[in-house]
Amino acid sequence: MKSRTFFKKTNLSTALAIACALLLTFAAVPLHAQFSYTDLYEYSSCFTTTGCGPRGLTQGPDGNFYGTASSGGAHGDGTVYKITPSGTYTDIYSFDGTTGKDPLNGLTLASDGNFYGTTSSGGAKGEGTVFRITPSGTLTVLHQFQKGKDGGVPFAPPVQARDKSLYGTTGAGTAYRITLPAGKYAQITAINPILDNAQTALLLGADGYLYGTTFGATGVYSNGNVFRLSTSGNVKLVHAFSGTDGANPGAPLVQGADGSLYGSTVFGGANSTGVIFKLTLSGAITNLHTFTAQDPLTHANTDGAAPDGGLLPTPDGMHFYGTTGVGGANSNGTIFEISSSGTFTKLFDFSGDAGSVPGADSAYALVEHTNGSLYGATGGGGVNDEGVFYRLSPSGPIPILIIAGPVWVKPGQPVEILGDGLAAVSSITFGGVAAQFQIGSDTNINATVPEAALDGPVVATLTTGKQIETQMAIHIQPEITNLDPSSGTPGTVVGIVGGGFTGTTKVTFGGVKATFTVLNATLIHATVPAGAKTGKVNVITPNGDAASTQTFTVN
Repeated sequence: MKSRTFFKKTNLSTALAIACALLLTFAAVPLHAQFSYTDLYEYSSCFTTTGCGPRGLTQGPDGNFYGTASSGGAHGDGTVYKITPSGTYTDIYSFDGTTGKDPLNGLTLASDGNFYGTTSSGGAKGEGTVFRITPSGTLTVLHQFQKGKDGGVPFAPPVQARDKSLYGTTGAGTAYRITLPAGKYAQITAINPILDNAQTALLLGADGYLYGTTFGATGVYSNGNVFRLSTSGNVKLVHAFSGTDGANPGAPLVQGADGSLYGSTVFGGANSTGVIFKLTLSGAITNLHTFTAQDPLTHANTDGAAPDGGLLPTPDGMHFYGTTGVGGANSNGTIFEISSSGTFTKLFDFSGDAGSVPGADSAYALVEHTNGSLYGATGGGGVNDEGVFYRLSPSGPIPILIIAGPVWVKPGQPVEILGDGLAAVSSITFGGVAAQFQIGSDTNINATVPEAALDGPVVATLTTGKQIETQMAIHIQPEITNLDPSSGTPGTVVGIVGGGFTGTTKVTFGGVKATFTVLNATLIHATVPAGAKTGKVNVITPNGDAASTQTFTVN
């Protein structure tokens, strides 16, 4: 049996509250649910050609989970694998060194239907790669890190932002952009000490910024930090951990319904066993839970230690499920629930190689499947002591829909919707507005965002009358399709036609502010202002801004 010493996975304003509440990736699992635990798959020994060392999981368009294994495979350099919700495992790609090796985190499913990820080493210079892989296993290397100015050693997959591009960081302290659909790589920051040793996937916040954490001897106190990154590459330090408030945040952040960031640290706190924290966007931190001291001989404690897996929000956005890497009654880690006010409940103690809850060393977040159950993977325990793939089934699972890619979309844009039993769908609505759609299979539908779409959940109605909806709201970004008329003198009333206009805060003609009335989501009446200049018409909403393709001519 492996030592249970824990190793980090580096080779080691009301409007804002409403916007945040709509943004969250809520889980449909009921609060305080009673779960049953099922061990579905035992990861193989690293001495075989099957992937071992499981990383994070992401549901794909076919209803299966996709993830990476840091070792094993045909060349021993790690794999990308697929695993069904019932536990049937298949490696779909084996890294060979030239395409990268040692993927240390999971995958991102983007709006183009492909997965994106990184390897921490390998490639032309041995500094890692960024790649795209299709669900069928066709892999394309998008960038090979060269060390030096472009950084190197990326730990986590890039994530998709409002502009549909993907953004990521490297362990060497840089940030980059992958532009879709071509997959073009661009470095957006120089090496920055605030980003040094960034190891987790970024969080796209309700304000459009990307938030992340750094691990290890970084930050003002050498305990890691939380940072904010803009899509143009501006970096801001949000909080530097001092040790007493936590040390070494090793998991991605999530955003609560109150707009605050929630996360955990592997170490620090009163007992050096980690904390769960709440952090406002301005940097005010609250310690929600300090993990208890471990027995010096057995490393056991009551609640777990080293919460490195990250948090999964529940429907209200104010409760979270998570895991710890070690500690608990058996020193193998725990599964827990915590509220935004700090009420902590331990749900399970991992039991190691055998027992009723096999598994150990859980270092990645729980994920919710569209069938309403939670799934996870551990890095140790099970019959081979290489980890298990498991399911947490609530007493009353509620099926959900998931949007592939970010939840900011424009009218007319195609959107892939994932779910279960979708072959029986009779209608799709976006914020209550009917949409055209095409059923791809029982697990995915392609829908077109209607021009009159409003912010709100996407709802699928089945032929039986049953409804399934997303637990995250869709956000409709503005789009201008026509100006009527396209020229005029100051004082002329112009119809701005398009979509996503609800909540418009500003309209300009050639950069000059105009008075306007929003008639509905698809039409604005704006008056050409005095001093207006010939140029584009711009509309700004809480979900973004849009410029007209036409030029408005001021006579």
